Amino acid sequence: MTIGSSYNYPSHVIGKDTRTKRAARSKWTARFPSPPDLCFDYRTLIEQDGGIARATDPQHRICIIGAGVTGLTAARELYRCGFTQISLIEQSTRIGGRHLTVHGSPKSSLSHTPFEMGAMRMPFFNRADESPTQGRSLMAYYAQAFDLAFSDFANPGSPWVRSTGIYLREGGMGDGPAPQMLIWKNQDGMTPPPGEALQKVYAKWKTFADRMTRHVSELYGSEAWEATWAAMVERYQGVSFRDLVSMPAVQAWNEQSPGDFGGMGMSAEESAIFYAIGIGDGSWGAFYDVCCLYPLRTAIFGFSSQLQLIHGRVDSNGDPLDAPHLNSEAVVDSAGLTFDRPRYIGLAALDECLLYMPIDETGKSVYEYSRERSNGLLTDSSVTRLTKLPNQQIRVHFNWNHSQQGQTRERFEDFDSVIMTLPSWLIETRIQLERFTQHMLPFNVINAYKTAHWETSCKVFAPLKKSFLSKNGNIPQVLVTDSFIHDVYTYRYNDHYSYDCILLSYTWEDDATKLASFSDKELVTKCAKELDRILLNAVNIREKISPYIGIDQAVVQRWITDKNALGCAKLYRPGTYYDAVSLMKYNRDFGHVSGLYLSGESFSVDAGWTEPCFRGAVDAVIHICNKTGATFKGGFSMGDYPHYRVKPEPVN
Repeated sequence: MTIGSSYNYPSHVIGKDTRTKRAARSKWTARFPSPPDLCFDYRTLIEQDGGIARATDPQHRICIIGAGVTGLTAARELYRCGFTQISLIEQSTRIGGRHLTVHGSPKSSLSHTPFEMGAMRMPFFNRADESPTQGRSLMAYYAQAFDLAFSDFANPGSPWVRSTGIYLREGGMGDGPAPQMLIWKNQDGMTPPPGEALQKVYAKWKTFADRMTRHVSELYGSEAWEATWAAMVERYQGVSFRDLVSMPAVQAWNEQSPGDFGGMGMSAEESAIFYAIGIGDGSWGAFYDVCCLYPLRTAIFGFSSQLQLIHGRVDSNGDPLDAPHLNSEAVVDSAGLTFDRPRYIGLAALDECLLYMPIDETGKSVYEYSRERSNGLLTDSSVTRLTKLPNQQIRVHFNWNHSQQGQTRERFEDFDSVIMTLPSWLIETRIQLERFTQHMLPFNVINAYKTAHWETSCKVFAPLKKSFLSKNGNIPQVLVTDSFIHDVYTYRYNDHYSYDCILLSYTWEDDATKLASFSDKELVTKCAKELDRILLNAVNIREKISPYIGIDQAVVQRWITDKNALGCAKLYRPGTYYDAVSLMKYNRDFGHVSGLYLSGESFSVDAGWTEPCFRGAVDAVIHICNKTGATFKGGFSMGDYPHYRVKPEPVN
C-alpha cells in the first residue's frame, strides 16, 4: 500500500507564494508540507527548553494506557513538564505497539538486519533542499534528539531503488506476445513508469495531484487556509477513492468552487490498473473504498514524500551506540516483571529512546523515574474497566501478570486523568467504561470509535543474501504485481550485517485477508513459489529469486489477529470523516470534565503513521497542562491552539 511513493512534489513546492519558513500569523502556525487539519507546529512547542509547560500541580495523578509510541511520548513530555505521578500500563511484555522491529535468528550477533513488521517508512515533512531532521515534524525532532540513523527508503518507483519490476495481467502489459516484466528505472526521480498504459494512468494522477498540491502550498498556513480546507472536506468527505479516480477531471481550479479540484478522469481499464499497481509504485487498492480524503491527505500533504528507513541509534556499521540498558540481560518493570530489553536497532529504537534515554530537565529517564514507584511502569497488565468515581477521579482496573494463567491478580488504582492510547477495537472488546455520563462521554463519540474501520495487513519478511543486491543484475530490486503477493521490497541497511532484507509479500485489506487461512510456514512457501513463478514466466527475467532467500528464517506478522492490536491502521469510509474529526475534538471539548483523554491513531484522521501518534500524545499533554493550570512555555496559550472544524449541526 503505497500512495504516491514516487510523488515527492510536496517537498519540492517552493514558489514565491509558498510559506517556506513559517506562516505570518504566529510562530505556532505550521508550514507546508504538513498535515492539513491542525495547522500547528508541534515541534516548536516541544523543542523548547523545559518542554511544553511547567506543572503547577505536579502531584496530579495520571494513568497512560498503552506503551506504544503514543503512550511513551505522552509519558516523556508530561515528565519533562514536571508531573511526578505518572503510571504507564502496558498489556504486552514489550513496548512499542505497532512499532515492531523483529531481529532474525536469535543466535545471531548483537547487530544484524532487522525486519520492520509494523510501521517502516517515516515521513519527516522536510523540503527537498533540507535534511530530514530539518523537517517541521515531531519525527524529525525525536530523530535528531536521539541520534537516530536513517536513509532514504527503497520505495517502488523511487530513485532509491536500482529498478522496479512491474508484472501485471500475467505479463501482458509488455510490447511483445510473450509474458514480460516491465522495468522502471527512475534514478532522476522524474522518469515516468514504462509502457503506454501506465504512463496514461500516471499522467492523469499527476495532473490532478500537482494542481491540488500547488494550490494547497500557496494557501497553507494563511488566514484563508481553514476555510479552504473546510471547502475541500465538504466537497470530498462523501466520495470514495474509487469514485474520485473515475470522476471527471477539471481543466482549472475555479475560485467560485474553492474546494473542488474535480477527479482524475480515468476509464474503467485505467482504474483497474491504478487499483492493482498504482502508477507502478505498489497497489493502491486498499484505499479504493475508503474516503478519498485519506489518500489525498497522504499524497498531497507530505505523508508519502521523502520517506526514511530508520536504522536505529547505531553507527555506520549498524552497531548500537552506547545507551542505557543496552547490555542488560533483562529489564524489569515497577512490579519486578521482566519485559523485552532494548537493542536500539531499527524503528523500535525510537520507542526505546523515549523510555530509556535521560531527560535534560530531570536528569533521569522515564524508565528510571518509573522504577522508583511501585506503579510507575506495569507491563503484562491488561486494563479491563474504567470507573468514574464520585470524587471525579477514575478508577483503572487491570489484570496484572495476565499472560500467566493461575497467577493473574486483579488490581485497581485511582487517577485524576487517564490517557487512553489503544486501538479502538481493543477499547470496545476489552475495556468497560462505567459511570461516564453523556456530558463526559457522549454516545456519538463512543459510536465513532466503535464503528471505526481498522484494516488488516500481512507482512512476510526474510533474510536476503548479500549477493542479490551486490551481484544480481537481472531481477529488479523491487517488484509490484497484481498477484496475491502484491509488493516485494529488497533493501540493505549496511555492508556490515550478514544479510540484507526482503519483504517477500506486503498486503493490505482484502489482499491480506485472503491469506489468513494459511499457516505461517505455508504462506512463506506459497509466496516464494509464486514469486519464482512470476520471474520464470517473464521472458526478460527467467530466473528464480528463492536461492537468495532464507526461507526457513522468514517471519510473518498478521496485524488483525495480533491480540494487542486487532488491526494495522485505522481508516474511515466515505461520509464518516466528521465522525473521525469528532474524536480528535474530544480532548478539548470533554477531557476537562471526564478526566479521560483519547490519544493515538484511533483518534486521528491520519492512519497508519507515527506522526499523528506523536501529535495525539502532545495534544493530551497540552489539555492536561491546561486543566491543571500549568504555565505554558514560549508564550503559548490555548488561544494559539487551533480548533478542529466539524460539520455544523442542521438548524431545525
